[in-house]
Amino acid sequence: MIKIFSVADVRILDKYTIENEPISSVDLVERAATAFTTEFTRRFSKNAHIVVFAGPGNNGADALAIARMLSETGYTVEVYLFCPAQNISEACEMNRLRLLEMPHVNFHEIDAEFNPPDLKAQDIVIDGLFGSGINKPLSGGFASVVDYINESESTVVSIDIPSGLFGEDNKANNPEAIIRANLTLTFAFPKLAFFFPENAAYTGEWKVLDILMHPDIVARTKTPFYLVCESDIEDVIRPRNRFAHKGNFGHALLIAGSKGMMGSAVLASKACLRSGAGLLTTHIPQCGEPVLQTAFPEAMAEADAHTDYFTEIKTADRYQAVGVGPGIGQQLETALALGALFESVEKPMVIDADALNLIAANPELLQKVPKRSIFTPHPKEFDRLAGESETMYDRLMKARTYATDHQLIVVLKNAYTFMCMPGGNVYINNCGNPGMATAGSGDVLTGMLTGLLAQGLDPGAAAVTGVFLHATAGDWAANEKSEESMLAGDIVEMLGKAYKEFRQ
Repeated sequence: MIKIFSVADVRILDKYTIENEPISSVDLVERAATAFTTEFTRRFSKNAHIVVFAGPGNNGADALAIARMLSETGYTVEVYLFCPAQNISEACEMNRLRLLEMPHVNFHEIDAEFNPPDLKAQDIVIDGLFGSGINKPLSGGFASVVDYINESESTVVSIDIPSGLFGEDNKANNPEAIIRANLTLTFAFPKLAFFFPENAAYTGEWKVLDILMHPDIVARTKTPFYLVCESDIEDVIRPRNRFAHKGNFGHALLIAGSKGMMGSAVLASKACLRSGAGLLTTHIPQCGEPVLQTAFPEAMAEADAHTDYFTEIKTADRYQAVGVGPGIGQQLETALALGALFESVEKPMVIDADALNLIAANPELLQKVPKRSIFTPHPKEFDRLAGESETMYDRLMKARTYATDHQLIVVLKNAYTFMCMPGGNVYINNCGNPGMATAGSGDVLTGMLTGLLAQGLDPGAAAVTGVFLHATAGDWAANEKSEESMLAGDIVEMLGKAYKEFRQ
């Protein structure tokens, strides 16, 4: 896991690194600038004209150091340092003096009137106006500079964070006073703000650059936010015993499908067995029995008393894991059956789609849900459960509270999926692709999570592992089919490749 720290915590980490490595603040700037320059030169040709905008603080110090290094590497560099009233940081002043010694850098210091350069489409702007330390929207002259850069057609690369963007919550920010970067090269750790769709227009592509923060303080500093890594999944997926049989890998129950929605049951069933469950019974309405047994004979079909939708189940407690929701509809009888199901099962369940919508419409059902069950809402489904949110940041904070208050695992699906745990931690998945925004993708995840629970995984581990495997299979599917043409069934078919990737 990679820790994701608040802006306030990162300042503490910086200070500790400077005092205990020990290293001067200027040398830490040099380290960050070197990491940035190395990545920049890997991406951009020396034929490009570079225009650097530097502010008066340490982000500006980074920008000036980068300008010097790029000039030394052979780039044509023009620099604008904004230092109203000569109020600049010590590190910025030292790098200003170093840059003044460079003979080939076109250097401008702006303390009053700014005559902007003519930015062309082929130019590359390096944004070093402000870092993550700001806590109020940019205004006045700096807001005008941001607007000028945003109006240009130049490629914009931001240092650490786009100028004007807050590191976490941007609800009170001014969207017109934030740099819209094409690329953000951030230092040490990703900022939480990078994971929210409302900020994608500002960050563009982003990449974390290692600047060797002191490991002791990184290990000691607590945070509830973590980015999931491949190594975390490798630790969970174990080789199978040669003498194992299907009973060793659990018998799962899926309750899915209704008239006209049997595809949900088929997709979830295939994903459940493809994820490794030994046995699967899928409870479906009577109309769906020929569909399931024809489309997926590996699953055992159990027909409901009703022809068209779920109304009852009598033996749910005998299964190792239960998943419910894909395509079941929102009939009153289904809501009553769902309540009876929750009362009869003590183990954590996987609850998705229409089951979540029924809980939202019938809040008394929530009290019956087994503790540590896994909810898998997309944003609108979660809003029905917990109320509307203006931003994804607000929605995440609400999901975290919802998970702790009700002792559930909330898998909040999005481009970056957030897994909120009952103890307050949040695990973030950053693999996957836009091609997975297709009908049935959520049904596949529900089946996978149910299959992992059936094999004995702890619900938290099942959520983290299932989401990562689902996204990895989605990446394989996009690679073979393209993002535009991939289907949910392609994700299922690529689960084998996802598992093999971690086995190897």
